[in-house]
Amino acid sequence: MKAARKLVVLLAVGAFQAVAAQATTPEEAYIAQYRDTPLKMPVPMTVVSPTVGSQYNGATVRLEFVVDAQGKPVEFSIASTPDDVLATAVLKAVKQWRFLPAEVDGKPVATKVALPVRIVDTPVTGQSYASNN
Repeated sequence: MKAARKLVVLLAVGAFQAVAAQATTPEEAYIAQYRDTPLKMPVPMTVVSPTVGSQYNGATVRLEFVVDAQGKPVEFSIASTPDDVLATAVLKAVKQWRFLPAEVDGKPVATKVALPVRIVDTPVTGQSYASNN
């Protein structure tokens, strides 16, 4: 079974904008979309994609966690998953993410995040990408 790197989708963080043309990787393109977002919610700054088999294409794992004031995701729980193996892979990847934390009165604060993670892959090129479909 071939394993492929898949980029996850953040539906809870906000609406997607046009992908930045200067980004060199799908992860960088995804992150670039949020550079100018007001910090009412955490903004992903480092995104790590899970490595999973093609049988998970289209599957969604729903995570809940806290992004602490330093931008580190902590206190994870799995709200739903179609498969424990997939949930473990997604959890391992998201634990490596780093965020620009939300702010209150200009100061970073811990914020609870609900994150639906959808596994996607482009069938034509095999390149991973982010999508809000």
